[in-house]
Amino acid sequence: AREDLHQTTRPKPSQRGLRSQPALKEVLPPRKSLRLQNKPVEKMTPLKEFTALFPHDDMPRVFKKPAGPLLMNPLNQDEGFKLPPQLLELCSEDTKERKRNLDLKEYISALKSMKITEDNVVKVVKDRVFSAAFHPCSSSLLLAAGDKWGKVGLWNLGAEWGDDGVLLFEPHSRPVGCMAFSRVHPTQLFSASYDGSLRCMDVEKAVFDDVYDIDDGLKTFAFMSHDCSTLLVGSWFGEVAIVDRRTPGNSHESLHSLNPKAVRSVSVHPLQMQYFAAAEGRTVSIYDSRYLKKTKSKAVSHLHGHALAITSAYFSPWTGNRVLTSCMDNHIRVYDTSSLTAEPSLLKSISHDMHTGRWLSKISAVWDPKQEDCFVVGSMKRPRRVEVFHESGRLLHSFMDENVGTVLSVTAFHPTRNALLGGNSSGRMHVFYS
Repeated sequence: AREDLHQTTRPKPSQRGLRSQPALKEVLPPRKSLRLQNKPVEKMTPLKEFTALFPHDDMPRVFKKPAGPLLMNPLNQDEGFKLPPQLLELCSEDTKERKRNLDLKEYISALKSMKITEDNVVKVVKDRVFSAAFHPCSSSLLLAAGDKWGKVGLWNLGAEWGDDGVLLFEPHSRPVGCMAFSRVHPTQLFSASYDGSLRCMDVEKAVFDDVYDIDDGLKTFAFMSHDCSTLLVGSWFGEVAIVDRRTPGNSHESLHSLNPKAVRSVSVHPLQMQYFAAAEGRTVSIYDSRYLKKTKSKAVSHLHGHALAITSAYFSPWTGNRVLTSCMDNHIRVYDTSSLTAEPSLLKSISHDMHTGRWLSKISAVWDPKQEDCFVVGSMKRPRRVEVFHESGRLLHSFMDENVGTVLSVTAFHPTRNALLGGNSSGRMHVFYS
């Protein structure tokens, strides 16, 4: 009974990382009913009731950040704070992606060696984590996270700067739906936001550069070239834009309408980079970017079989011979894309609870960049955990620990080290590593 109680009792959230500022409590006059005041009760329409409960002046206003570069001034530091030189040194490390050919026995052994401690749970952003990424450096663990209200936090495990190694910035004003470090220039972090801005955090210049900007609705992006100068950007309006950073300004080279509902994720083939997969409604379509039209572009392949909305679709990291999809019909699917036929075959469908509700970020399965055929995904199961699967559907390992007491919706493996991150709805990041 004691063990059951221990499993059902939520551990106290970590107090490391960002410090919450005490809010000034407004003293309001005592409430008195109209009946006791001998006043007639006014009948209110639903609109009047809403405005009475939530006066217009008290409703949150969201302002988009001005166009152009923004200085990297941390919100959790005093004015005039300068970025620590160690951060630039860390981001400037010569990094190379390490491909491994571990058999499953060796891979499972590596997963079991990864542990988490109390010090590896830190509040990196203020609100719900929408996206996160590891920096590719190997001498230390550095990661970034984006939250619901446009904040981007950097956390270096073991660092003394900021709040337990955390520096917080505000380059956007709405959810940061996607982020990725440049593979060629590791001092640069790209982030796309629902507010319509795509920015590049450049640690060397200490600014957030303005890369691409529309009115609102950016959801996802992927690099379309090996030097990361060309990007494919997807929006909530079912459009994809091709953006070239070498062109002056913050507009696109071309804009293409794919699906009237939304493009929830895009993934570029790692070898044949003219091909990209787009999650559109209940279908994943693979397009050839050389033959895109403004409207009604013809797809090369369609990945059918999904019953509800698809949250993500990703090519396997080395060869692109597989596409991994996550769907709200509670299934993760793996498709064979070794030959891009009109309808690639479904290799495996894995039952997995995807219904997180409105207060948690959507769960998406993502590949391990070091292992071609394995992926990680958050879980709704209790006790809380993160699960790693083989493409055959075999569960390889479940990361469970007393320091994991919440759903970790956002997950990602480190590109070179045995390390795994998980982000939750309160802005806390959890890191398992060996």
